[in-house]
Amino acid sequence: MPGRDVADPRSALRTAAALARATHLEPALAVTAVAVLLAVAAGAGPARTALVGAAVLTGQASIGWCNDWLDADRDRAVARSDKPVVQGVVTPAELRTGAFTALAVSVVLSLLLGVVPGLLLLVLVASGWAYDLGLKRTALSPVPYLTGFGALPAGVVAAAPGGAAAPWWLVAAGAALGGAAHVANVAPDVDDDLATGVRGLPHRVGPVASAVAGALFLGAASLLLVLGPAGPPTPLGWLVCALAAPAVVLAALAGRPRARRLAFPAVLLLTVLDVVLLLVGGASLT
Repeated sequence: MPGRDVADPRSALRTAAALARATHLEPALAVTAVAVLLAVAAGAGPARTALVGAAVLTGQASIGWCNDWLDADRDRAVARSDKPVVQGVVTPAELRTGAFTALAVSVVLSLLLGVVPGLLLLVLVASGWAYDLGLKRTALSPVPYLTGFGALPAGVVAAAPGGAAAPWWLVAAGAALGGAAHVANVAPDVDDDLATGVRGLPHRVGPVASAVAGALFLGAASLLLVLGPAGPPTPLGWLVCALAAPAVVLAALAGRPRARRLAFPAVLLLTVLDVVLLLVGGASLT
């Protein structure tokens, strides 16, 4: 970038921090944490669990950088001061290079886990790129979230020794959490999106209907995690439902301006907590 001294350690640190933020750091780390916890629950072992985490994290980084690269002009148009590219700390060209580099690394790391788990994990990456490249502007905007987050647990479980298929309820819960994440992620930026020509399904059906759909997705995901495993629900399972209640309420209120920015963090936090409780409760993922 013109005017930036790449030899200055402080400048390099600012750039590194900006690139980290441009990955959409919080959701990238949350998705990676979920993948790692699921790998532990599936008995993948330390080495393969670390490989799963690295593959998912680089894939998420590629999606985030792709998003901020492609949306640079839109973000400038609506003065998104939270975006590093708008702040002038990184350039769209740097984000593009990072996106393709991380994508290549994610492909290699994913396929090192095996063809089946690798391809399943790459469904999540391909879904994210498809969303960034244009599906978010169409009525099909939820599809990448549903397919990608449904494929994630399937890929993680397949990466464990034996390559077992993930149980249906885990895949369905992942897809439902993806649907909730889509609605909650869109909610804070609806006005900016509409101003720059982005009209995904939540924009088309309106904030109230979208919020209700997001709450239903979130509630369904929690019920699937509680009722899906064999046997009667455990006390930890009911704790999942108790923890889900506030997040479901926030998701239902996502149509209101004051609640919009709380819904997405609530969905991410609930997702990680659900998987932690799944792990502690010893539910079989194979």
